Amino acid sequence: MDHARWRDVFSACLGKMICVQNNCAELVVRNEDWNVDLERGVILFDTREYPIQFIGSESKSSGTWLWGWENINQFPDSLIRLAGDTRKCGEAWQLEALTVDEFELNDIFNGHNLSIVACGLADGYCYYRCPHEVGAFFVGISDVPDEVFAPVDLPRFVSVVTQCIEQFALDHRIFAEAFLLWNRTPYEADGDALIAHFAQDLRIEFERAGDDLRIASIATL
Repeated sequence: MDHARWRDVFSACLGKMICVQNNCAELVVRNEDWNVDLERGVILFDTREYPIQFIGSESKSSGTWLWGWENINQFPDSLIRLAGDTRKCGEAWQLEALTVDEFELNDIFNGHNLSIVACGLADGYCYYRCPHEVGAFFVGISDVPDEVFAPVDLPRFVSVVTQCIEQFALDHRIFAEAFLLWNRTPYEADGDALIAHFAQDLRIEFERAGDDLRIASIATL
Protein backbone atom coordinates (compact mmCIF):
# COMPACT_ATOMS: atom_id res chain seq x y z
CA MET A 1 0.00 0.00 0.00
CA ASP A 2 1.28 3.43 -1.00
CA HIS A 3 0.10 6.01 1.56
CA ALA A 4 0.92 8.80 -0.89
CA ARG A 5 -1.86 7.52 -3.21
CA TRP A 6 -5.35 8.70 -2.38
CA ARG A 7 -6.97 5.61 -3.86
CA ASP A 8 -4.93 3.29 -1.65
CA VAL A 9 -5.80 5.18 1.53
CA PHE A 10 -9.46 5.52 0.56
CA SER A 11 -9.60 1.82 -0.31
CA ALA A 12 -8.24 0.91 3.11
CA CYS A 13 -10.85 2.99 4.93
CA LEU A 14 -13.96 2.31 2.88
CA GLY A 15 -15.23 -1.12 3.97
CA LYS A 16 -14.97 -0.27 7.64
CA MET A 17 -16.70 3.06 7.23
CA ILE A 18 -19.58 1.78 5.10
CA CYS A 19 -20.44 -0.61 7.95
CA VAL A 20 -19.95 2.08 10.58
CA GLN A 21 -22.14 4.56 8.70
CA ASN A 22 -24.91 2.02 8.17
CA ASN A 23 -24.90 1.29 11.90
CA CYS A 24 -24.72 5.00 12.70
CA ALA A 25 -27.88 5.63 10.68
CA GLU A 26 -29.71 2.83 12.50
CA LEU A 27 -28.42 3.27 16.05
CA VAL A 28 -27.48 6.94 16.34
CA VAL A 29 -29.44 9.03 13.84
CA ARG A 30 -32.59 6.87 13.87
CA ASN A 31 -34.18 9.09 11.22
CA GLU A 32 -34.48 11.92 13.76
CA ASP A 33 -33.96 15.63 13.15
CA TRP A 34 -30.51 16.91 14.08
CA ASN A 35 -29.27 19.99 15.86
CA VAL A 36 -25.63 21.01 16.34
CA ASP A 37 -24.33 23.14 19.18
CA LEU A 38 -20.85 24.11 18.03
CA GLU A 39 -20.15 26.12 21.17
CA ARG A 40 -20.62 23.00 23.28
CA GLY A 41 -19.25 20.69 20.61
CA VAL A 42 -22.23 18.33 20.46
CA ILE A 43 -24.85 17.07 18.03
CA LEU A 44 -28.35 16.09 19.09
CA PHE A 45 -30.73 13.63 17.46
CA ASP A 46 -34.01 14.16 19.26
CA THR A 47 -32.80 14.25 22.90
CA ARG A 48 -29.72 12.03 22.38
CA GLU A 49 -26.49 14.02 22.54
CA TYR A 50 -23.02 13.09 21.24
CA PRO A 51 -19.64 14.85 21.17
CA ILE A 52 -18.47 15.99 17.73
CA GLN A 53 -15.37 16.97 15.81
CA PHE A 54 -15.64 19.53 13.00
CA ILE A 55 -14.11 17.81 9.94
CA GLY A 56 -14.73 20.36 7.20
CA SER A 57 -17.29 22.01 4.96
CA GLU A 58 -18.62 22.07 1.41
CA SER A 59 -19.56 25.39 -0.21
CA LYS A 60 -22.25 25.51 -2.88
CA SER A 61 -21.21 28.95 -4.10
CA SER A 62 -17.52 28.19 -4.64
CA GLY A 63 -17.87 24.43 -5.21
CA THR A 64 -15.02 23.79 -2.80
CA TRP A 65 -14.13 21.77 0.27
CA LEU A 66 -12.46 23.49 3.24
CA TRP A 67 -10.78 21.39 5.93
CA GLY A 68 -11.71 22.17 9.51
CA TRP A 69 -8.13 22.93 10.55
CA GLU A 70 -8.27 26.15 8.50
CA ASN A 71 -10.67 27.21 11.27
CA ILE A 72 -12.16 30.34 9.70
CA ASN A 73 -14.86 30.24 12.40
CA GLN A 74 -12.34 30.36 15.26
CA PHE A 75 -13.49 27.10 16.83
CA PRO A 76 -11.56 25.91 19.88
CA ASP A 77 -8.70 23.51 19.10
CA SER A 78 -10.60 20.75 20.87
CA LEU A 79 -13.28 20.87 18.16
CA ILE A 80 -10.88 20.46 15.21
CA ARG A 81 -8.55 17.84 16.70
CA LEU A 82 -9.71 15.10 14.30
CA ALA A 83 -9.14 17.35 11.27
CA GLY A 84 -5.70 18.23 12.60
CA ASP A 85 -4.81 14.58 13.15
CA THR A 86 -5.90 13.85 9.58
CA ARG A 87 -3.59 16.57 8.29
CA LYS A 88 -0.69 15.11 10.29
CA CYS A 89 -1.22 11.79 8.50
CA GLY A 90 -1.31 13.59 5.16
CA GLU A 91 1.93 15.43 5.93
CA ALA A 92 3.68 12.22 6.97
CA TRP A 93 2.50 10.46 3.79
CA GLN A 94 2.80 13.49 1.47
CA LEU A 95 -0.84 13.00 0.50
CA GLU A 96 -2.08 16.26 -0.99
CA ALA A 97 -5.80 15.75 -0.37
CA LEU A 98 -5.15 15.62 3.38
CA THR A 99 -2.83 18.64 3.51
CA VAL A 100 -4.27 21.30 1.16
CA ASP A 101 -6.66 23.59 3.05
CA GLU A 102 -9.19 24.14 0.25
CA PHE A 103 -9.82 22.56 -3.15
CA GLU A 104 -12.55 21.99 -5.72
CA LEU A 105 -15.19 19.34 -5.09
CA ASN A 106 -15.64 16.46 -7.52
CA ASP A 107 -16.79 12.84 -7.52
CA ILE A 108 -13.56 11.70 -5.85
CA PHE A 109 -12.87 14.55 -3.44
CA ASN A 110 -16.06 15.48 -1.62
CA GLY A 111 -17.26 15.75 1.94
CA HIS A 112 -18.39 12.14 2.20
CA ASN A 113 -15.18 10.60 0.85
CA LEU A 114 -12.93 12.92 2.84
CA SER A 115 -14.91 12.20 6.02
CA ILE A 116 -14.66 8.47 5.30
CA VAL A 117 -10.88 8.81 5.34
CA ALA A 118 -10.74 11.18 8.33
CA CYS A 119 -12.90 8.87 10.45
CA GLY A 120 -11.48 5.70 8.92
CA LEU A 121 -7.94 6.64 9.95
CA ALA A 122 -9.13 7.26 13.50
CA ASP A 123 -10.86 4.96 15.96
CA GLY A 124 -14.28 5.49 17.43
CA TYR A 125 -15.89 7.89 14.97
CA CYS A 126 -18.83 7.87 12.61
CA TYR A 127 -19.74 11.05 10.75
CA TYR A 128 -22.76 13.10 9.78
CA ARG A 129 -23.43 15.57 6.97
CA CYS A 130 -25.13 18.72 8.25
CA PRO A 131 -26.70 20.60 5.31
CA HIS A 132 -27.44 24.32 5.40
CA GLU A 133 -28.47 27.00 2.90
CA VAL A 134 -25.05 27.56 1.33
CA GLY A 135 -23.58 24.06 1.58
CA ALA A 136 -22.93 21.51 4.29
CA PHE A 137 -20.49 20.79 7.06
CA PHE A 138 -19.34 17.38 8.22
CA VAL A 139 -18.80 16.30 11.80
CA GLY A 140 -17.22 13.23 13.33
CA ILE A 141 -19.36 11.75 16.11
CA SER A 142 -17.91 9.90 19.10
CA ASP A 143 -19.18 8.18 22.26
CA VAL A 144 -21.71 6.24 20.21
CA PRO A 145 -22.86 2.69 21.09
CA ASP A 146 -20.19 0.01 20.66
CA GLU A 147 -22.52 -1.76 18.25
CA VAL A 148 -21.80 0.95 15.69
CA PHE A 149 -18.35 -0.61 15.27
CA ALA A 150 -19.46 -4.25 15.44
CA PRO A 151 -18.02 -6.77 12.96
CA VAL A 152 -20.27 -8.07 10.20
CA ASP A 153 -21.15 -11.62 9.23
CA LEU A 154 -20.43 -13.30 5.90
CA PRO A 155 -23.57 -12.23 3.99
CA ARG A 156 -23.15 -8.62 5.09
CA PHE A 157 -19.45 -8.64 4.25
CA VAL A 158 -20.15 -9.88 0.72
CA SER A 159 -22.94 -7.33 0.29
CA VAL A 160 -20.69 -4.43 1.32
CA VAL A 161 -17.84 -5.66 -0.90
CA THR A 162 -20.16 -5.90 -3.89
CA GLN A 163 -21.64 -2.46 -3.22
CA CYS A 164 -18.24 -0.80 -2.85
CA ILE A 165 -16.48 -2.27 -5.87
CA GLU A 166 -19.44 -1.32 -8.06
CA GLN A 167 -19.67 2.23 -6.75
CA PHE A 168 -16.06 3.34 -6.19
CA ALA A 169 -12.70 3.27 -7.96
CA LEU A 170 -10.61 1.14 -5.60
CA ASP A 171 -7.61 -1.08 -5.26
CA HIS A 172 -9.65 -4.19 -4.55
CA ARG A 173 -6.88 -6.09 -2.76
CA ILE A 174 -6.15 -3.25 -0.36
CA PHE A 175 -9.87 -2.75 0.18
CA ALA A 176 -10.57 -6.43 0.91
CA GLU A 177 -7.61 -6.96 3.24
CA ALA A 178 -8.25 -3.78 5.23
CA PHE A 179 -11.93 -4.67 5.54
CA LEU A 180 -11.08 -8.17 6.82
CA LEU A 181 -8.56 -6.77 9.31
CA TRP A 182 -11.06 -4.28 10.70
CA ASN A 183 -13.70 -7.02 10.85
CA ARG A 184 -11.26 -9.19 12.84
CA THR A 185 -11.78 -12.00 10.34
CA PRO A 186 -8.79 -14.37 10.05
CA TYR A 187 -7.59 -14.81 6.48
CA GLU A 188 -4.66 -16.09 4.49
CA ALA A 189 -3.23 -15.55 1.03
CA ASP A 190 -3.48 -18.32 -1.55
CA GLY A 191 -1.70 -17.13 -4.69
CA ASP A 192 -3.87 -14.42 -6.24
CA ALA A 193 -6.64 -15.04 -3.73
CA LEU A 194 -7.56 -14.51 -0.11
CA ILE A 195 -9.26 -17.18 1.98
CA ALA A 196 -11.30 -15.54 4.74
CA HIS A 197 -12.45 -17.66 7.66
CA PHE A 198 -16.00 -16.70 8.51
CA ALA A 199 -18.45 -19.33 9.81
CA GLN A 200 -18.05 -20.60 6.25
CA ASP A 201 -14.81 -19.95 4.37
CA LEU A 202 -14.86 -17.31 1.65
CA ARG A 203 -12.50 -17.20 -1.33
CA ILE A 204 -11.81 -13.82 -2.93
CA GLU A 205 -10.02 -14.22 -6.26
CA PHE A 206 -8.15 -11.29 -7.80
CA GLU A 207 -6.98 -10.50 -11.31
CA ARG A 208 -4.61 -7.81 -12.51
CA ALA A 209 -6.09 -4.78 -14.27
CA GLY A 210 -3.25 -2.50 -15.33
CA ASP A 211 -1.35 -1.56 -12.19
CA ASP A 212 -4.18 -2.61 -9.88
CA LEU A 213 -5.77 -5.80 -8.64
CA ARG A 214 -9.51 -6.22 -8.94
CA ILE A 215 -11.86 -8.88 -7.62
CA ALA A 216 -12.57 -11.47 -10.28
CA SER A 217 -14.79 -13.69 -8.13
CA ILE A 218 -15.99 -14.07 -4.58
CA ALA A 219 -17.54 -17.33 -3.40
CA THR A 220 -17.96 -19.54 -0.35
CA LEU A 221 -16.05 -22.82 -0.11
